[in-house]
This record gives sequence, structure tokens and C-alpha cells, in this order.
Amino acid sequence: MEKLIKKINNRTAVISIIGLGYAGLPLLVEFADNGFKSIGIDINENKVKKLNKGINYISDVNNERVRRLAKSGLLKATTNFKILKDVDAISICVPTPLKKTKDPDISYILDVLKELKKFVHKDMIIILESTTYPGTTNELLLPELESSGLKVGKDFALAFSPERIDPGNTKFNIKNTPKVVGGVTTKCGKIASLLYSTIIENVITVSSAKAAEMVKMLENTFRAVNIGLVNEFTIMCNKLDLDTSEIIQAASTKPFGFMPFYPGPGLGGHCLPIDPLYLSWKLKTLDYNARFIELASEINVNMPLYVVSKISDGLNNQKKSVNGSRIFILGVTYKPNVDDIRESPALDIIKLLMKKKANVIYNDPYVSHIKIDNTSLKSQKLTDKLLSASDCVVIVTDHKSYDWNNIVEKSHLIIDTRNATKNLKSKKIIKI
Repeated sequence: MEKLIKKINNRTAVISIIGLGYAGLPLLVEFADNGFKSIGIDINENKVKKLNKGINYISDVNNERVRRLAKSGLLKATTNFKILKDVDAISICVPTPLKKTKDPDISYILDVLKELKKFVHKDMIIILESTTYPGTTNELLLPELESSGLKVGKDFALAFSPERIDPGNTKFNIKNTPKVVGGVTTKCGKIASLLYSTIIENVITVSSAKAAEMVKMLENTFRAVNIGLVNEFTIMCNKLDLDTSEIIQAASTKPFGFMPFYPGPGLGGHCLPIDPLYLSWKLKTLDYNARFIELASEINVNMPLYVVSKISDGLNNQKKSVNGSRIFILGVTYKPNVDDIRESPALDIIKLLMKKKANVIYNDPYVSHIKIDNTSLKSQKLTDKLLSASDCVVIVTDHKSYDWNNIVEKSHLIIDTRNATKNLKSKKIIKI
């Protein structure tokens, strides 16, 4: 595979990113901006048309970069997998959601693999970035690709590298976030590391693709379990009539052996609610029950229900019921200052409130409309009149643009799930 190595070194390698979402598009742009001819593949024709016109649709990606790279010809997009026959390096960044049974849904990877088998060729490197259970690269991709007659480590390279995209993070991006890679063979790992080192400052090579897959599981399981712990701790503090934020703040003064995590209305995003359950599923196939993961998931999944119970209690204290009350949700994205609603707990909270026949409205400066089952909701303008006309205001996402002083002043009842009102004192505020 010396030919491939030479192409990477002199930047004549043609790069293809399959899946142009939050992980794929930033990677495509970074390769193109470093001089590689980069072709994105996505089944969404609208995304493809936009990119070929130089139009960006991901908030973390710079609009001018996309325009400039599309105009230069370094960045292109297509729905046609046939271009892979002329591609040297491929990164697969397709979604890996959970089924309703909480089993891994790897159908998107399988769809890509079906196409990839037709065009895999000598001196090609294929890197899976989609989060999945440990063993996927070796057990799923490798046999299918070698069925072409090519030999891994000799004719083509195969590796795994976990994506580390954090939507809305202005400090860490593709370039300055350390990148972990693991090859199916040692040579595969070295070539994957070489490729990514052309666009990323620090690349860490681990012993195998399976090890790299497990790195991703540890990163997100660590966060999910600790968030589950602090969410349960919040419930306990509530029963003991203690302020959770005060306890966390005081504990954070310890200079060693403690890392603060904060409670919330539930987990959201493309990683935390999903990734640990991939690991849990894999371990079940080996007759092992990942108890920490299962328990944390149970606690985190039930947080929207806990929030609804706080809403119900707050209204009850005002001699009102959830049924018929106007409940104003502030923020529906899973984290502040982004337009990402994937797995957002706000959607679950709204759904639960609707089932209780509440009149639910919402505001989010980043999301103009949402759909809950068959009901479409449009973001309402945040006005003093609407705050005053609402029976309960629920802070689900603490966007920077919100004026908390004014929101508290104009509202009758506030359920704060993010400790956004930590500097305000009012009997109107109920924290989770």
C-alpha cells in the first residue's frame, strides 16, 4: 500500500466522507481545506444540492469555508456511490440509532457496506467513524470487504476512529481535538494515523480497531453514568429538602478526587443516550449484564417524567391541573446555543404533557418548528404577554439569549431544569 501512503503524503489522495451530518460534514470540509479533493456522499438530495452550491447547513461549520471550497472544486457532494471506484480514502459517518427495543440499529452501516463492496479496490483505506459496539469493524466490515478477494493490511486498510464532535463547542473542533485511531492490522492503524495527521494536530493510535471502538464506549459511558448519578442525587436532595446546586458547588471546591456533573431533564444528543446501550447490548451477547449502564439509563430516561411531576406539583400548589393549563417550554434543543434536537428530553417532556391534555407551546431561537407524533408545533415569539399568559414556564434548555431576570419577573410559575436561575431568588421558581 505504498502507493496509498505516497498519495496521502503529497495530498493527491481523493477523500470521500459517507454521511454528511454533524460528524461527516466538518470532516469533509477539513480535508478539503487541507488540499485534498474531497467528495461527500449522502442519500439526502437536499444536502447534496446545497453543498454543491456552496451552501452550509451545519451551525458548527463556517459558511464562507463551504462557499470557498465548493467554488474551488475541492469540495463536492453526490448521492452516487459509483464515485468510490476512484476514491483512495473513505470515512463512514452514518447514523447508528437504537431500535425501539434498545438494540443497535446498524442498518445504515449495512447499507453503506453493500455499496462499498462493489467498489473496494487496492490501495484504499476505509475508516468507520459511526459509533457502534466493540467488534463491529472486525466482525461486520472485514469479512464483507475481504469477500472481494482483497486482503486487509496488504491490499487495503481498514480502521475505526471514534468521532468526537461536540456541537456548539467554540473551543474544540476537528483540528485541535485529539483523534483516536485503531487499525485491523498494525499497518492499517499506521495508515489511518497518517491520513488523519494531515488535518488533526494530535492523533493517538491504539492497538486495534476493537480497542478504538471501546474508547468511544468508555468516553460516553463515563458521562452517562455520572449524569445518572447526579440526577438520582438530585431526587434524593429534593426529598431531603436540600439544594442540589449548593451541594455540587461545595463539593467542587475539593481539588482532587471529584469532578462536577450537573443534573438535567434527561440525556440528549447523538451519543450519550445511545452509545452506552450499544456496549450493554454487546455484553448481553456474552452473558454479562452491564449494571451501571442499565441503571444510569433507567434513571436518565425517567428524568422527563420527573420533570412533569414537578410541573404537576407546582400547578397543584396553585390549585391548577396540568389538564388545560398553558405550559410554555423554553428551549427544545438537547444543549444550549445549538440547533440540534436529536434525542432531546424536551420532546419527551412535551409528549408527556400533551398526553395529560396540557396546552403546550414552546420557544427556541434555534428551532422554528418541531413535530411530536402527528402534532406540529411552531416556536412562539418570547414576549412578556405570553410569559404572563402562561400557567407554567419550563426551562428545558438554557440558551444564552434568554433574559432570566425578565422571564422570572413576568412568569407566574417556573420549573427550572438547568439551574439557569441560580442567581435569582423567587418563590415562583421550582428547581428539579
